[in-house]
Amino acid sequence: MIWCVEDDAGVREIELYTLRQTGFAAEGFQDGAAMFDALKRQTPQLIVLDVMLPGMDGVQILKRLKENPKTAALPVIMATAKGAEYDKIMALDLGADDYLVKPFGMLEMLARVRAVLRRAAPGRPAQLTLGAITLDTRAHTVTANGARVELTLKEFELLQLLMAHPGTVFTRERLLSDVWEMDYDGETRTVDVHIRTLRTKLGACGAQVETVRGLGYKMEGESV
Repeated sequence: MIWCVEDDAGVREIELYTLRQTGFAAEGFQDGAAMFDALKRQTPQLIVLDVMLPGMDGVQILKRLKENPKTAALPVIMATAKGAEYDKIMALDLGADDYLVKPFGMLEMLARVRAVLRRAAPGRPAQLTLGAITLDTRAHTVTANGARVELTLKEFELLQLLMAHPGTVFTRERLLSDVWEMDYDGETRTVDVHIRTLRTKLGACGAQVETVRGLGYKMEGESV
């Protein structure tokens, strides 16, 4: 869940629409009071927080979040006015994970949200094994039935995502978003081509990458 704290209703709705269209759950708040009230019931994955807000401003909200042990590790991206260097420095010093300079594009916002979420993610295992396929994230190697498999960077990232979530169905749109960091524009052949090539390179193990008709792809096999 991504939260957007922005007093401009038009900007807030565009942010929420963009996030939701790319697979994120998102909720918006017009001020800090509404956001802190919601925090009593739920904790988001990340907050996009405007600096210029009515009542408590964004810097004050950030400081309060970081002083509370329950929310100190919560990732926050600050949205600052163009040229407001002091606000950016203050926000970063207080623990903000990144900042956006207004006016900013929605693609930039998405890129920064994804980057911060990746950095904030808990440590992933160095090695993944599913059935007869083993993927080593540190050595950046893949073996299938004990044989080395040479993959391109995107093929490797695609396989890693599927192996990390065995049995989970990923839509083509979600794979485009997570692996290629692209918005869905109606063109999903990129995913299909990479899946086809990946299966071929995995040989007999390629059957572990399953097509879920009408939905997308998933990987099966006993986790080790």
